[in-house]
Parts: sequence; C-alpha cells; structure tokens
Amino acid sequence: MAAIQLKNIVKRYGAGKNALEVIHGVSADVADREFVVIVGPSGCGKSTLLRMVAGLEEISGGEIWIGDRVVNDLEPAERDIAMVFQNYALYPHMSVFDNMAYGLKIKKVPAQEIKTRVDKAAAILELGQLLARKPGQLSGGQRQRVAMGRAIVRQPQVFLFDEPLSNLDAKLRAQTRIEIQKLHRELGITSLFVTHDQVEAMTLARRMLVMNAGNMEQFGTPEEVYHRPASTFVASFIGSPPMNLLKNAPGARAGTIMGIRPEHLDVADSGWQVQVETTELLGAERLIYGRVGGEQIIVRSAENQPVPAPDSLIQVAPREDRLHWFDAGTGKRI
Repeated sequence: MAAIQLKNIVKRYGAGKNALEVIHGVSADVADREFVVIVGPSGCGKSTLLRMVAGLEEISGGEIWIGDRVVNDLEPAERDIAMVFQNYALYPHMSVFDNMAYGLKIKKVPAQEIKTRVDKAAAILELGQLLARKPGQLSGGQRQRVAMGRAIVRQPQVFLFDEPLSNLDAKLRAQTRIEIQKLHRELGITSLFVTHDQVEAMTLARRMLVMNAGNMEQFGTPEEVYHRPASTFVASFIGSPPMNLLKNAPGARAGTIMGIRPEHLDVADSGWQVQVETTELLGAERLIYGRVGGEQIIVRSAENQPVPAPDSLIQVAPREDRLHWFDAGTGKRI
C-alpha cells in the first residue's frame, strides 16, 4: 500500500498567453489505506486531477508522490495503480473469469496464481457463480463488480475510481456503495474516488476533497465539511437540501452572509416570519419552501407536524448555535 501526496498541482492546456489553466495549485496528503473522495460539479477539474494521478494526463506544475516515488514522469503502468471507470470496458467475447484474468495473463503471471487471485476477488465481490458468463448476460451492477474485480486481482498500491456508479440506477448505486465500503475494509488499499454526487461523497469518504472551478475549496472529514463548510460554495454544494444562505434575514450582519441548515430551523410560536410557497413530503420528513426577507428559505420538519398551506405565514426559530457566517465578498467562512 502507499500514501499519495499532491504538491501544488497545476494543469494548463496550451502555452504562453493562450494557456488555459484548469487546476490551480491543489495540495493534499492522502494517508496510506485511506479512502478519499474528490467531489464537485461537472467541469470543476476532479476527473482531470485523478487522471494526472493515474498518468493519463501530464501535469503542468507540482509533484505527485505515490509512496516514496515522484511519479510525474512515470507511465501509468509503472505507477502501480488500478483504475475503475464509469464505462466498464469489459471484453464482450470473454467470460467474467477471462475479463478479470486478462491483465495478469498479459504480465505472464502463472496460471495457478491467476486462478487464486480471480477466485479470491470473485468471493469478495460475490461473483463466484458468474465466472463463466459473458458480460452481456450480466446486469449493470454485476458488470461494475467485474470491473472492480479486474482491478483487485492486480493487487495495486492505489485504487482510482472515476465516477464508477454513474451508469447505475439509484437502487444499484446504493447497493454498490455498500459493496465498495466492504471492499475497502477488506483490502485496505489507498483509494481516490471521483464523483459529482455529494450523497456518494458523504457516505463513502473517510475524507473528502471538494473541488470548485479547479480549486480545492475544502479537504476534511464528511462531518467537518458538513458542519463547518469553508465557503458558501461548500455550504451550498454539500447537503441535500443545501444550506440556507441569507443576507436579509433578521439578525444578519452587514457585509456577511448568514448560513443555516434546513434541519436547524424549528417551526415555533415566535421567530422569523416565513411566507410559505410549497411543501414537499419526503417519507419521514417534510420540506417547507418559503421566503424570509425576500430570500428563499427551506425548513425541514417532521412528517407529523402540521402542514402549512401555500401563502400562509409561519414562524421559524433558528438554533443560534448552528448559525454560520461567511464573508459576502470572498464567500469564505468567517
């Protein structure tokens, strides 16, 4: 296994005055055996960053360390990594066993060792009964497990996952997240996992690196990122629904933005006056959408609470110890 160090990583396309910089000096230390999720919206640079670690993109500045080696100039095959993509990239004419074994056969690993490695990976991923099937006979979730099995048998120092669950439906994504968590507990291989889905990031990450427009906005545990977001971007991106960000709410300070999570607003007999626009039932809870001081606000309440009518007025009390303050100019946490 190996740690990963990103030291002031920069990526530019082109040269001179026409160069377009898309990654702006990202630095992060990923501990040996750690599972780190890189999360952010489309176009933020998260997959580019992962591809630089993999060696599929050249870096324009900085250093990437895997273990005790600087790998900037090493080919992907020399970096001792295994990558799982959004596209399963399985050979349709080969069996599951042969798809998982192919890379080892190319490296001329002895046949008995190949069988041992494939059987072990298949047991971990519950693919033992499917080894003779072709990819066309598998579900999307099973194909993704085969792709992960192909990575496992290589016994790499580092796993790199590039949006591997994006092609799965919601139920399969949830199931496969559980399988990836079990896989990491079993193997303990250092992993970087890229996703645009903040739910995936929150549930999978030991730590998460939040990207925005080529910059690292925050690097911390899911709890740190959720409860102490470093910027208005993080506050609005992490959390479903997102944090309320208000300039005109009662008690707001000049030149600042007040933040409060929907679950930290309580419907009460006194407090902020909110004009209700609509409500949304989500099983055991309800979201109330309304306006306070002309700004939209979301309140999370229990399903057994009275349902306010559209255009009615309600009072909500913010929990004072759960308020967040951000600089209105920079968006950074105060």
